Amino acid sequence: VQLQASGGGLVQAGGSLRLSCAASGRTFSNYLMGWFRQAPGKEREFVAAISWKGGSISYADSVKGRFTISRDNAKNTVYLQMNSLKPEDTAIYYCAADTVWGTTALQYAYWGQGTLVTVSS
Repeated sequence: VQLQASGGGLVQAGGSLRLSCAASGRTFSNYLMGWFRQAPGKEREFVAAISWKGGSISYADSVKGRFTISRDNAKNTVYLQMNSLKPEDTAIYYCAADTVWGTTALQYAYWGQGTLVTVSS
């Protein structure tokens, strides 16, 4: 499956952004989807994951209550709505796909190219 992330940009602290990740090549609903992020000098970290039909969702503690993951299987797209953004949310955000549930980067076989989110203070 091929993944294309978009929606990143520059936003002030307290603002919102919505990231999108469009999938192609395979049956999208067969894959669970995740969002990860990597800040400069840091390891890639888990942000959120959603199961095949959206029945199971998981968030990193650092984004709970502020970020919302969702998917539209008819559009082959997964979204990450990010509210109340903080400077520490600044990172490259990646979408990922796999057929097995997981919250670590090593568990995901397919990756998009990343989209940069910059939150100014």
